[in-house]
Formats: sequence, C-alpha cells, structure tokens
Amino acid sequence: MRISFFRTLIFSIVLFVFSPITVLGAYEDLSVAGWMPYWRDSESIKDASKNISKIDTVYPFVFSVTSDGSIKDLAGLGDKEWKSFIKMARSEDVEVIPTIMWSDGESIHSVLSNTETRKRHIEVIISMVEKGNYDGVDIDYEGKKTDTINHFSLFLLELKKELGNRILSCTIEARTPSDSLYKVIPADRKFANDYRMMNVACDRVVIMSYDQQRADIKLNAERIGAPYMPVADVDWVEKVIKLALESFPKEKLLLGIPTYGNHWAITVAPEWYRDYRRIGALNIPDIKDVAKEYRVTPTRNSAGEMSFTYLPKSLDSKIIKAVKKMSVPKNTPKGNRIAAQALAYANKTGNEVTFNFASYSDAGAILEKVELASKYGLSGVSIFKIDGEEDQKFWKEID
Repeated sequence: MRISFFRTLIFSIVLFVFSPITVLGAYEDLSVAGWMPYWRDSESIKDASKNISKIDTVYPFVFSVTSDGSIKDLAGLGDKEWKSFIKMARSEDVEVIPTIMWSDGESIHSVLSNTETRKRHIEVIISMVEKGNYDGVDIDYEGKKTDTINHFSLFLLELKKELGNRILSCTIEARTPSDSLYKVIPADRKFANDYRMMNVACDRVVIMSYDQQRADIKLNAERIGAPYMPVADVDWVEKVIKLALESFPKEKLLLGIPTYGNHWAITVAPEWYRDYRRIGALNIPDIKDVAKEYRVTPTRNSAGEMSFTYLPKSLDSKIIKAVKKMSVPKNTPKGNRIAAQALAYANKTGNEVTFNFASYSDAGAILEKVELASKYGLSGVSIFKIDGEEDQKFWKEID
C-alpha cells in the first residue's frame, strides 16, 4: 500500500486557520513503514494489524546485540502471536524486516574492527534472517565512534553480499548542517557514518529525523522568546533532508518521523528560559492525562508540534499563586501561558522559577513531515513507533 492522501476542503481550511501547518496539496505516492517496539509488542501487533492495509513495511524493533556480537530477541519473534502477525502481514504483501539495535560504541568498535568477530556477527544476522525467512534486516547501530567509520562500512558491504537479494535497510541518525550546528565550523568535522559507502551497501536508508532538541543553533536563536526543545522542528527536518540528498538518491531515502513527545522541567531566570532538564518521553495517552490533570489546552508551537506548559503541584503554593497572577499579552497561546507568566515573574522579582513543558507529535506534526517527504520525492516514511500510542488520526488520513 502507498500513501494516497485526500483532504477535504473543510479539513484544509481548519488546518490553515488553526495551525501553522501549510497544506501542500496533492501528495506523490510514498511507502509507509514503521517500527514495532519490543516493550509494547502485543499492543504493537494489534495496532499494526488494524492498519495493515496502509503499511508497506514493518520493522519489528526487537533485536539487541551483546558485547561479543551475538544478537538477542527481546520480544520472541518465534512466539505464536508474532508468527500469526507475520503470516498475516505476508498475506497482505507487507515486508517484514527486523531491526537490530546497538548503541554501545565501544562494543561496536571492538566487534567490527576485528575480522573474525565481524564475520561471526554477520553469520548470526544471516542465520536469523534465513531462519525467519524475513525480507531483510534493518541495521540501527547508534553512538558509534568516529574511529569505527571504515569498519562499519566494511561490515555493511560484507553483510549486503551475504544477504544477496534480501533487503539491507540502514537506519541512521540525522545530520544537522554544519553551519546550523556550530558557531565556528571545525576544519575537519568527523563522522561515524560514511555516506558514500553506505550508498553503495544499503538498499534503503532511513534517516531518524528526531531528537533534535537544541542541536540547531540557528533555529534556537530564531525561536527565542518561548520554550524551545522540539522532538523535530519541521524546518530542521527539511535541512536534514536537503543535506542527506547531497549523498543519497531520493529513491533510496525514507524519512523517519517521531510519533512521541518529550517532557521537560525548565528553569526560568530573568529574561530567559535558562535550563532544560529532561523528565522523560511522553506518548499521547500520558500527554492527554497530564493536560487534563493541569487543565491546560495544548497549542501548536513554532516547531510545528503540539505543546503546553504548567506549574507542577510540587512547587510551593505561594509561588504558584504569584506566578499565576502575572499578566501576559492577550495573544499568548494557551499552551504557553504558564511559561510567559513564569518569565514575567522572574523578570519582576529577580527570582528563578521552574515549570514543566511538553512538546509532542500529533497527527498534524506527523503529516507535515510526510508533506516534506513528498515534496522532496523521497521513497517513503517510517514512523517511530506503531504501538497504539501514536495519534490515531494519522491513520485516518492515509488510504
């Protein structure tokens, strides 16, 4: 199944009036993929099954790697529930490509830099793929050392040779353009991924265009005046796409899109939102619960995500009352009201105060990034994650 979006005139008008999202009009066909996380595998299977007619590829996000290069199934792909799902997916012509995740940079280097351990690592991967008769494998090795770059390239080339006609999918971290990442660009910026060699080895490349946070110093400056710690600002995502297209053909690229959000505690000092401390990830059900508990209405922010701010109940009641008495401009978005009041309080009293901030991807934020994938003619999109906690309105917009 390919994305074929159809939006009514009413929906377009509503989206235009009530959010900063720009409706681009007709979409080109895009493939739809998504990761199925091991920590919610039963819910993920139910969610993917319900929407299977709208999906082209599923990535069971289930395999981890031990320090010696062995792989471990964290979900039990051989269990009855998974077997039934995989059988159903195949009957719908949906690719099943398990993801192998590894984020221990030292172990990755140790295994891949040694000819024998690298060979054994490839052998266990091939054995897993052949045993399950999967369509291929998705390699998601993050946090690699820059010294590993050539060893990782060689690993991918050797793995692809052994895979033969099966698909080698390479999931990689997003790159922020140097002039948006550094005030002074290093003369020899080093990387852990060799895009040129990856383009040779990988059949497809999925860019994880999320977890941006404060990476883009230009956007940080442009968005000043309100809390800004996005999962993925649409303007940043566009920069990531343009940079990737300098190394990969558009037909090979899939855009990884987040479906989740993050929760932050922000300390406000006079004149600025000074410190951001991550509380944790947030998904739609939890987000709705928090917003309901604190009686706050989320609003679209400058990054294209939904967000809201509130004063935690653990804060001194006198400070809470004092902050809420602060006046703010009438056009302050409801979701940003507490942030504006906290800044006003800090400016007036000279005292610091901490409030909480949530920024997350709803269907509108997801679709805005799908529009970018279409605009640049990418092969498709892959959402993280399919587990019932993504905004279900997203699925209603694709057929």
